[in-house]
Amino acid sequence: MMAVDDDEEAGFYRRSLPSPPAIDFTSPESKKLFIEAIQSGTMEGFYRLISYFQTQSEPAYCGLASLSMALNALAIDPGRKWKGPWRWFDESMLDCCEPLEKVKATGISFGKLVCLAHCAGAKVEAFRANQSTIDEFRKYVMKCSISDDCHVISSYDRSALQQTGTGHFSPIGGYHAGRDMALILDVARFKYPPHWVPLTLLWEAMGYVDETTGQQRGFMLISRPHREPGLLYTLSCKNESWVGIAKYLMHDVSLLLKSVDATDIQKVLSVIFTSLPSNFGEFIKWVAEVRRREDGDQSLSPEEKARVAVKEEVLKQVQETGLFKHVAAFLSSTNSCCRNLLPLSHQDDFPDIAARVCCLGAEILAGRSGSSDKYCCQETCIKCLKANGDKPVTVVSGTVVNGKREHGVDVLVPSSRTKLGCCCSASSNYSGIHPASNDVLTALLLALPPETWSGIKNEKLLQEISILVLTENLPTLLQEEVLHLRRQLYLLKRCQENKVDVDLGAPLS
Repeated sequence: MMAVDDDEEAGFYRRSLPSPPAIDFTSPESKKLFIEAIQSGTMEGFYRLISYFQTQSEPAYCGLASLSMALNALAIDPGRKWKGPWRWFDESMLDCCEPLEKVKATGISFGKLVCLAHCAGAKVEAFRANQSTIDEFRKYVMKCSISDDCHVISSYDRSALQQTGTGHFSPIGGYHAGRDMALILDVARFKYPPHWVPLTLLWEAMGYVDETTGQQRGFMLISRPHREPGLLYTLSCKNESWVGIAKYLMHDVSLLLKSVDATDIQKVLSVIFTSLPSNFGEFIKWVAEVRRREDGDQSLSPEEKARVAVKEEVLKQVQETGLFKHVAAFLSSTNSCCRNLLPLSHQDDFPDIAARVCCLGAEILAGRSGSSDKYCCQETCIKCLKANGDKPVTVVSGTVVNGKREHGVDVLVPSSRTKLGCCCSASSNYSGIHPASNDVLTALLLALPPETWSGIKNEKLLQEISILVLTENLPTLLQEEVLHLRRQLYLLKRCQENKVDVDLGAPLS
């Protein structure tokens, strides 16, 4: 974890930058380094980063500030509004892997920050110091210094640079090849200005162990993805139960299938679903797009419509798979024991989902996710928005109350239904207008490792299931979605086996 950057009881006005080893960015020596680096072409990444340079808003928000700088510099669209009509990354929006109140109190670990970058839609390559070399680190710093399409965030211990404090995150703004020095754009600008440090010393500082996690620090490359990952589904590690659920999916399922003599697919599904952990519904989520409801403006931007359209296409592709038909038949069967124990089943009551999502959306938009303040949904209204002959988009509008304040929230929902009327509060039939148990469980089964099914003893059944779950048979969008989930499962398995902090964005090796 990150420690709070400075003493909180006593007041300070800045700190004197220890020099050497650092060189203050405003010094004559730094100006010479800066000009030489520009002439050498190793300051290309600096211009975008400096355009979005920000000061961390809390003493322990260095990781969040560094990440929001990089995301904004890469022009990654957060997909939801920050304030007014503007979509923009702010520290208060980076809470999908750790509650903000916890980050504010104790900081964030290297692995959780990588998870945040991944959740925010970035492509992430992350390396702890013991997983890399100084030559590789130098290569990546150079790569992101001669272009503006990637940025390096360093996680290091300040004490190695003779600075006060311990763990810290900051982006690297440039590189001087002749002197082998990196420019640190320190997000704790109330404390230290930007400064140059020897790259060898920064590497040493990244090798310090974070006492909270027992892991070395490191660095990560943040860049734009080829497409937004996790368009429809994502795995959540907020609930500590993820360890047991990941073990069940990646280890126990294959053992269960070996222990029974299944002769048909319904028996296989029964074996898997009847043993699902009771809190499974907290593990896999469908991705909803949340926005503030603007007074008198119910229009959708072209970007919003495009994103929902892609989500709907993924949902449609899930429901067109052969496996989906088997899952739907099993869950709807009169003797399905999963009716009582599948955590997702009761959540298929869409008015309940709408109320919960609107409350959560209000918390996120207010920057209070994970806090003790509670939001209560007074009313929800499900309706269609249609413009210029486009296919209608399903929107859940909610009025959310927090104390004496009311908040208007819209949730854009991927829909597999073509006709939908407006219906507020309770309604009886919303079947098919959102990713439900059938869809979620189908996607998760498709994402299980291929070797999961190898224990099935009946050769004909094994062949049938192997064809149903074969990734190569899936349409492109769904194939990418499934591989994204599978990648997360592998990473969770690795974390569970090694008892390290969750790092959903790290590269698989």
